[in-house]
Amino acid sequence: MPVIKILPHAEYCPEGASITTAPGTSICEALLANDIHIEHACDQVCACTTCHVIVREGGRSLSEMEEDEEDMLDRAWGLEPDSRLSCQALLRQQDITVEIPKYSINHAKEGK
Repeated sequence: MPVIKILPHAEYCPEGASITTAPGTSICEALLANDIHIEHACDQVCACTTCHVIVREGGRSLSEMEEDEEDMLDRAWGLEPDSRLSCQALLRQQDITVEIPKYSINHAKEGK
């Protein structure tokens, strides 16, 4: 089973983490199932960019990016060449390393 290594993030995962999950699981599903409460304002239907992550290692082993994900990612803050929407990126057999960006476009969170 693939391992997702999550780099430290001050709010969601201060110590970093490594989690194991089944192939075919989205990065977002795996994080949420392991108490890493990444933002996901659209309920994981590719209608926002709040679950944006940067895949630092192993990105080629994820499911292919579809056009709707590419279109949504154009709206993400801090976009990088290895950015993915965690709700759309499905794991295969290889391990990956992800970074949760410091900033999000989740306006509902502002002021909290």
